[in-house]
Amino acid sequence: MDCSFVIPAYNEELFISKTINALEFAIEESQSFKKWEIIVVDNCSIDRTAQIAKELNAIVVHEPFRQIARARNTGAAKAKGEVLIFLDADTIVEPNILTDVCSSLSTAQVYGGGSIIKFDDHQNKYFLGILIPFFWNWVSQTFKLAAGSFIFCTKQDFILAGGFPESVYAGEEIGFILKLKKVYRKSKKSFIILSKHPVVTSSRKLSWHSSWQIILHMLLVLFFPLSVRFRTLCGFWYKRP
Repeated sequence: MDCSFVIPAYNEELFISKTINALEFAIEESQSFKKWEIIVVDNCSIDRTAQIAKELNAIVVHEPFRQIARARNTGAAKAKGEVLIFLDADTIVEPNILTDVCSSLSTAQVYGGGSIIKFDDHQNKYFLGILIPFFWNWVSQTFKLAAGSFIFCTKQDFILAGGFPESVYAGEEIGFILKLKKVYRKSKKSFIILSKHPVVTSSRKLSWHSSWQIILHMLLVLFFPLSVRFRTLCGFWYKRP
């Protein structure tokens, strides 16, 4: 298979090199793809994100509108691979994960999927750093919903599903997966969650925000789902300290 890795990035100069280097190592070790490309979508960064990505031979695409869904869609539009893997700029993948992706898509039973996640550090916050990721992984595997940090599908299916919904500023991965499932609602194929090898994502938001701020954001989305349509209410995903 040919694969395009799409990484949306905003002011990620501290993480982007680690993410790309780990990804290239995983690609080479797994030997899962014939051809591949790494596309970094610079979403109006004001730091060295784009420069660092270029130095690491990634394809850099600029998306001026600050929205995660738009950035993902812009990267996918430039992708040449048969398979698309969406990866956050602060997420590390292991070779075994890519092997599992390729093996899954090679069957006639899977059209896409994601992976369970693990924080790189729980930041001494038992509830938010350990219990919440554990609970999310249960939700993810039970309801077949993937975190935005790692999602895969074919480009053909991505187009059929209409891409990530640009009507929201957060939770766009859930919207996309639901649209993808709708495409295959009459099929025996399934959307899977890989569970043997979790992707490792940064826990930096646990240090950026207080526990109460994070809990309030969670409650806001839970009791007022339409809040994700307003960027002013999605500062948790867009504001940096």
